Amino acid sequence: MKTSNSSSLGDSLKSGFAAVIIPLELAIAYIIFYKVLGNPDNFVGGDPANHPIEGNKLGLIYKGGVAIVPVLIALLMMVLTFAVERLLTITFAKGKGSVKNFVHKIKTLVAAGNIKQAIDECDKQRGSVANVVKAGLLKYSELSGNKELETEQKVLLIQKDIEETTQLEMPMLERNLVIIATIASVATLTGLLGTVFGMINAFSALANSGAPDAVGLANGISEALINTALGIGTSALAIVFYNYFTSAIDGLTNGIDEASFSIVQNFSATDKK
Repeated sequence: MKTSNSSSLGDSLKSGFAAVIIPLELAIAYIIFYKVLGNPDNFVGGDPANHPIEGNKLGLIYKGGVAIVPVLIALLMMVLTFAVERLLTITFAKGKGSVKNFVHKIKTLVAAGNIKQAIDECDKQRGSVANVVKAGLLKYSELSGNKELETEQKVLLIQKDIEETTQLEMPMLERNLVIIATIASVATLTGLLGTVFGMINAFSALANSGAPDAVGLANGISEALINTALGIGTSALAIVFYNYFTSAIDGLTNGIDEASFSIVQNFSATDKK
């Protein structure tokens, strides 16, 4: 019973959390750019217009440019922020114990006909997975012994309750994943764009100087490549988080599918006797 609850980028951006975090972290990134990276102590002669002091990485990153570096810093902070937010949400959805062990207990209890005990296990487990399974068990208990409906009708009612509860509980799990996925692509492209701008500026300065300046050219290329490094690093981190969270969500939905199938099959077999 897989659900198609993936939210669009627009829906995620409209959520209160994302709507606050994105502009806030953009503002923080610009503060970091000017106050930390652009600190005069990082540059020759105490002037940010000069080259960074040899070996000073903060000054080198600053030279990546005001148009690109703050955006990349903001994207990195967004990846980390949304990753923590998703981790907390998924942990809550799992409940108190292992989902795998919980599903095994439910299957064992349902097979033995201990529906009341299975419901008690859901109350102990808590979380979204337990709520969905509990909805199916409550409907199972309600329809047991009902002689007015055919078995097939009862099964459909149980499935309907499970699906409706799933629609209420599970969409929040994927809400901001689309933002992480988008950053994974955008960060690399932003970094490459910054590198192109940096290379253009470096060779333009070399052409205007009228004489070869190996040191200036080397610094210019280093500054340009900083953007690539930031972009690729942020993108790699976003991809790792995205794959981890999608795998965790798949595990939760698989647990619901397994428990739901056991409930429906057991009810169908028991009710026909």
